[in-house]
Amino acid sequence: MNQPPAGYAPAPVTARMENHGSHMLKVAMQTGNDLFARAGSMVAYEGFIQYEPNPAAVRQIARDWITGEGAPLMRCSGDGLLYLADYGADVVVINLAGDAISVNATNLLAFDAHLTWGVERVKGLAKFAGQGLWNTTISGQGWVALTSRGEPIVVDCGDGEDETHVDPDALVAWSPNLKVRGKRSFKAQSLIGRGSGEAFQLAFSGRGIVVVQPSEDSTDRLRFRG
Repeated sequence: MNQPPAGYAPAPVTARMENHGSHMLKVAMQTGNDLFARAGSMVAYEGFIQYEPNPAAVRQIARDWITGEGAPLMRCSGDGLLYLADYGADVVVINLAGDAISVNATNLLAFDAHLTWGVERVKGLAKFAGQGLWNTTISGQGWVALTSRGEPIVVDCGDGEDETHVDPDALVAWSPNLKVRGKRSFKAQSLIGRGSGEAFQLAFSGRGIVVVQPSEDSTDRLRFRG
C-alpha cells in the first residue's frame, strides 16, 4: 500500500502547533526552539528529534510542587515534525500573545520551552478548604497545547457580578487573573444512600475565560492535600 487512506494524510504545516484531527497535536520543530511535552505523549515524528526526560529545568520547579501532582515532562529538541497525543483525548491549541493561562497538570500536553512557567497555589482557596489547590501557570508569547476529555466549552466570565461555577473534576484551564473561591452546596435528600449531601464547586469571577471539559474525570486531578 503506497498511498495513505483518504483523509488521513498529513496536511501542510501552517503553524508551530496545530491539530491533526481532534485528538492529535502536530508540532513543527526547529533547532533552538525546544518544547516541553508530557512524558510518553510522542506517537510519531519525522526528522531528527531528541528527547530528554525530567530535564534540570523541570526538576528545579518540581521542588516547589509539594503536593506531588506535577505532570512528568520531557524536553524535545531538533528539526522535524512531532506528533503528540494523550490516550485519545481532544487537543486544544492556544497561542499566547503576552498573556497567561492556568492549567491543571493532568490537562497539560505541551508548551514552548521559552515560555515562563511555574507551579502556584491558587489564591482564595486555602482558607476555605484548609489546604489548597495547585496549578501550572504559563505566560509569555508562544504556544501551549491542552487536552480535554471530550470537546470542551470556553466560558467567558465577562466582568459583571455574576460568578461562573465549575465542577473541579471538569475544570481544564482558566485565566489566572480571575478570582477563585470555593463553594459548597447541601442537599438533604442526598443523605439517603451513599451520597454525602455535600457538593463542592469552584466559583470564578472577573474578566477572563474558563475551559471546561464534558467529563468529570476525578482520577488524580484537582486533589486537595495538606
